[in-house]
Order: sequence, then C-alpha cells, then structure tokens
Amino acid sequence: MTEGAVFQWAVVTGASLTACVCDLQTRRIPNALTVPVFAAGLVQGLWTAGASGLAQAVGVSLVLAIPFILLFVFGHGGAGDAKLMGAVGAWLGLEQGIIVLCSVLAAGVVLAFATAIVRKRLKIVLVSIFLTVYGFLVTLFAEKKLRLREPEPAVDKADRLTIPYGVAVFAGVCIGGVIIWLW
Repeated sequence: MTEGAVFQWAVVTGASLTACVCDLQTRRIPNALTVPVFAAGLVQGLWTAGASGLAQAVGVSLVLAIPFILLFVFGHGGAGDAKLMGAVGAWLGLEQGIIVLCSVLAAGVVLAFATAIVRKRLKIVLVSIFLTVYGFLVTLFAEKKLRLREPEPAVDKADRLTIPYGVAVFAGVCIGGVIIWLW
C-alpha cells in the first residue's frame, strides 16, 4: 500500500470513527465533520490527478451517497449518513468505494437486526420491511386498479426503531479496508 493510500484510509477511517462517536452521543453526524472531509477529498483528487481526479471524487461521492439520500428522502435515514458516505467517496476510487459501500450496507443490516433482537422488536421490523417492499413493488409494477390497498406503516413514526448509522459506516469502512488490504 502506498503512502498516499495509507493517508486516504487514515482520513476515511478517522472521519468515520469520529462520526460513529458523534452519532452514538448525539444521534447526529455534524456538517462540521462531513463538509471539510468532503472538501479535502475533492482537493486531494484534484491534487493527485487533476481535473479527472476531481471528477472521479465527485462521481464516487455521488455513487456512495445516493443509497443514503434515497433513505433520507423516504424517511428512513438521516442526511448526515448520506453526507458522510459522500465524503468517504471523495477519498476512495470507484472500486474501493463500491467495496466500502457494500460493507457499510451489510454492517447496517446486521446492526438493524441486532438492535431489533435486543429490543425484542424483530417481528415489528420484519413486518415493516415486508410492507415497505410490498409498497415499493406495487408502486413500480401494478396499475392503480389492481391495488388492493396501500400498505400502512407497521409502527408510528414516533415509535420507529432507529439505529445510529454512524456505527455501521465505521464498521463498514473497517471491513472494507480489511477486504481491500487482503485482496
């Protein structure tokens, strides 16, 4: 691993660890963390590869942030998660970024199920997942006349089981780093 790669991974790991701690303490990932890390990633891309490096940093940021932007838009995630993943993407190339994205998503699923089991709410979570997938599929594929009924949320918004996703981002960055290092 080159010195540049070690520096990139140190920044990404440090930022995700800081976000994890902030998310655990305050349930927020602050802009004061994500914005400078994102901006520094863009500068790093520009510095190391010129305009193409800058374009790659922006592109990978979008690729890593889009799943979390969608979660935010549909009310199941925070904007800080999306901004953090965009900042991580600014530092990593597409190949490493995809590995980290998959690792973060897997860590999020494990964290969500573990939280549901510990809080004795697994049944509610599974019903909510089913209704969300059902509603998505109905919206995509069914004509209005074929809809039986719109799925109702399994739990009230105030009673929704939430997790500090900064933990999943940090775990996924670490897992992704190990995968890349071993690969």
